[in-house]
Amino acid sequence: MHNDQTATHGPPALSPERVAEVEEIISRVTRWAARRPDVAGLLLAGSYARDAARPDSDIDFVLLTTDQARYADDIWVHELAIGDLIRVQSWGAVIERRFRTASGLEVEINVGPPDWASTDPLDPGTRRVVTDGARSLRDPTGALGNLIHACRP
Repeated sequence: MHNDQTATHGPPALSPERVAEVEEIISRVTRWAARRPDVAGLLLAGSYARDAARPDSDIDFVLLTTDQARYADDIWVHELAIGDLIRVQSWGAVIERRFRTASGLEVEINVGPPDWASTDPLDPGTRRVVTDGARSLRDPTGALGNLIHACRP
């Protein structure tokens, strides 16, 4: 090779600091969600869920709640303390809140209703999210496990 790339063609390696930061955030969000009785599911999605993250990858969560009104304000955002809120955007049934940590890591939390995980019928957008990489972090009803199973080829 004529450049600094290694012979392996996988994604560039994450620094130990980034790995530690990501693991801490995933753990913090998972613990926080476990204490909330309205949380019907927490899914890690995207490159971190499929173990293919690059240095510029963000952390993607889908938080399913029986009380979406509880997430209309930003009180819960302060409880998590995962950085500055940089964007709020609606994606159909879910509302995305994107944060940036002091290190520049972006964290996306998509809040939606439990029926986002419905497999009858399976929403094409939900299927795309899950087939792009999904790992259940909290699944008290089993709905996320069923969804992941239904999305397998």
